[in-house]
Amino acid sequence: MLNKNNRSFFKSLDYGLLIILAVILAVSLVVLSTASTNVIPSDPYYYVRKQVIMIISGIIIAAFIAAIDYEHWRKINWWIYGFNILLLSLVFVIGSTAKGAQRWIPVFGDFNIQPSEFAKILLIVTFAHFLANRKDNLNNVRDFIPPLLFVLPPTLLVFLQPDLGTALVFAAIFIGMMFVAGANPWKFGAIVVGSLAIAIGAVFFHFAKDLPWPLSYLEGLPLPLEDYQLARLLVFIDPAADQSGAGYHVIQSVWAIGSGGLWGKGYREGTQAQLNFLPEHHTDFIFSVIGEEFGFIGTSIVLFLFCIFLLRMISIAMKSRDDFGLLIVAGFVSMLTFHILVNVGMASGIMPVTGIPLPFITAGGSSMWANMMGVGLVLSVAMRRERPMF
Repeated sequence: MLNKNNRSFFKSLDYGLLIILAVILAVSLVVLSTASTNVIPSDPYYYVRKQVIMIISGIIIAAFIAAIDYEHWRKINWWIYGFNILLLSLVFVIGSTAKGAQRWIPVFGDFNIQPSEFAKILLIVTFAHFLANRKDNLNNVRDFIPPLLFVLPPTLLVFLQPDLGTALVFAAIFIGMMFVAGANPWKFGAIVVGSLAIAIGAVFFHFAKDLPWPLSYLEGLPLPLEDYQLARLLVFIDPAADQSGAGYHVIQSVWAIGSGGLWGKGYREGTQAQLNFLPEHHTDFIFSVIGEEFGFIGTSIVLFLFCIFLLRMISIAMKSRDDFGLLIVAGFVSMLTFHILVNVGMASGIMPVTGIPLPFITAGGSSMWANMMGVGLVLSVAMRRERPMF
């Protein structure tokens, strides 16, 4: 029988959020069952089974985290931060390399974990504590320096793997949480826009030729990025310029989405995915499969579900009992929003290709577990809006 605390736990759950999440996870299994059919021809349901395992284990993780008062994490804040740095550093010592990046730590057999995925959630928790102590004291440029220095070490460790996409997610988390924490919108906004302008300018001068003096001195400006990273970032501007190389992914993705029309070609009827013309169609470009087989209606439904999910979490954040809870949810919302916008934009050919997964839908164990950790934290905040349960 359930004791009083167990009954209180189930009574306090935000069932609206859970129902929306359940629908998104169901969509994930349906889409993966068609997107991954030809990835391993001898075992067409391999990724579906793996996703089911990750979802079930992720639910257990989320329930465990939700049962703990999120305020407890403040007591071990610096231990969590240190563990985050250690975990990201271990990648360079015992990590395995794949696709030109050293991002995974082997656990057993062919099962690996990607520390950078968990690092996002750990950063959100620790940065929320850091900002909660400085809320409404972020009015001047010098006030922005300590938060930046706090986020910089884990961001650099991820960038050096190299994992530019996740490093950009860290930046999105930083910006979103800073605004929610009360950073002066004009001063901080100007810094963000200025930094973006500098980055764009640096890329321009890196490729520029025959510029007039004195700009000619900036031609070939060195950048801390590999050539393949630059190619993937810029290919969305003109995919046709490299149809057989970096532009191939984007061209196939846009064709897949465009060919779906209003209602799509039908379940398992998409030629780009089923014939393996579309690369990474069970991971990075899974949104393209949705567009091809389920059309504009299918993609709209998925985006609508994500919007409702995010709005529900924003509502939870607004009702949080303290700034720490507010900032935790704000960080997770910032992370998911950036993931969704970039992944959908990447698949649609309007944003750079950065390898950022579509939350809860893309096949990936570490990503699913990290997202479920975030859900557990949000539920913990939602369950304790008025008073602690235990």
